[in-house]
Amino acid sequence: MSADSAPVRGLSVRAAALVFFAFAFAYFLSALLRAVTATLAPVFRVELGLQAADLGLLAGAYFFGFAAVQLPLGRALDRFGPRRVLLVLLSLAVLGCAAFALAPNLPALIAARVLIGAGVGACLMAPLTSYRRLFSAGSQLRANSWMLMTGSLGMVASTLPVQWLLPLLGWRGLFWAAAVLLLAAIALIAWLAPRDPAPEPGAGGAAQPSGYRAIVRHPLFVRMAPLAFFTYGGMIAVQALWAGPWMTRVTGASPDEAASGLFAINLSMLFTFMVWGALLPHLTRRGLGAVRLITWGVPVSLVVLAAVVLLGSSAGAAHWALWCVSSTFVALCQPAVGQAFPAAQAGRALSAFNLVIFGGVFCLQWGIGLLIDAFQAAGLTEIGAFQAAFGAFWVCCTGAFVWFVVAPRVAPDNAG
Repeated sequence: MSADSAPVRGLSVRAAALVFFAFAFAYFLSALLRAVTATLAPVFRVELGLQAADLGLLAGAYFFGFAAVQLPLGRALDRFGPRRVLLVLLSLAVLGCAAFALAPNLPALIAARVLIGAGVGACLMAPLTSYRRLFSAGSQLRANSWMLMTGSLGMVASTLPVQWLLPLLGWRGLFWAAAVLLLAAIALIAWLAPRDPAPEPGAGGAAQPSGYRAIVRHPLFVRMAPLAFFTYGGMIAVQALWAGPWMTRVTGASPDEAASGLFAINLSMLFTFMVWGALLPHLTRRGLGAVRLITWGVPVSLVVLAAVVLLGSSAGAAHWALWCVSSTFVALCQPAVGQAFPAAQAGRALSAFNLVIFGGVFCLQWGIGLLIDAFQAAGLTEIGAFQAAFGAFWVCCTGAFVWFVVAPRVAPDNAG
């Protein structure tokens, strides 16, 4: 087997599995922290008197911090290596969780949430950069899907398990527990992740004077960016926040029923990414690349989203689960963009694309909340306001897919 076709370069399979485990545990925690506001939304609404826009801003603050570090993160990953960068940023996440647990009011919660988002900003990019250097192309797609599966497991943990622990620990105690688990993740990565080579002063900087310009102008990046912003970002925004309020305020579910619904949604995502990870290397070998799969799959998600909007109060957890699962095709964008660039630019390419995704999450989490409040102020019922806000979201997703279809192509289209 050649070095290019081997699943792992320079590591035994056992060592590669341990590296994956260390990175995956940190990403599990980052996904739990990302999504926990959906489960805690009823508590925050009652205890702190938050409106829809306030909830969207609080949840979105995580993504603001996350997005803010992505461009400097890309340069740091290429220059200093994924292990060093991830260990430093996770320390900020520990401080953010402690600050959130101590926060006395909404502004303090928002500031702590920004710090948490910045601290976990490398939990996916650092592993993907490492996998780009260590794994073959098919194994990179598999590792990406299984990292997303781990993230879905974190989102599962943010639903019923959090709801069960809430009476015992309270929401502040939950964030103290998260800080302790992040310290454990730091220890695992320091122990198991491969050491980075010595930093090269020119890497990611002067040696490549174009910086991010060549990356963001790459035809594949330009073609996929709107899908990343609206469809991928929207999938996360719904999964991490708006599916919960939809169930409680549109379908009339109790907080416990909404937590059970979120559990089912995230469990379906977990199994979907597990299946993607098993299938993608085989699909890649048969010439079914990311672009072709996205072209086939995204229209399904658009049909499902339209049905959810039209069904209104009749659309529950099962409908949102179906939409989230059908939207997972867009997750193929990220590794495809990473593979379109040399390994020395992988950190910047992946982080720039991640900035687009999580910029979309922040804008959509807050923007949907603003639209809901605005439509209610204009005289619509609460259910009608939710439908109108998500109808606007559907229009944005449809426009993004149309751009993906008509935008200039990479020639040859190496992404499939």
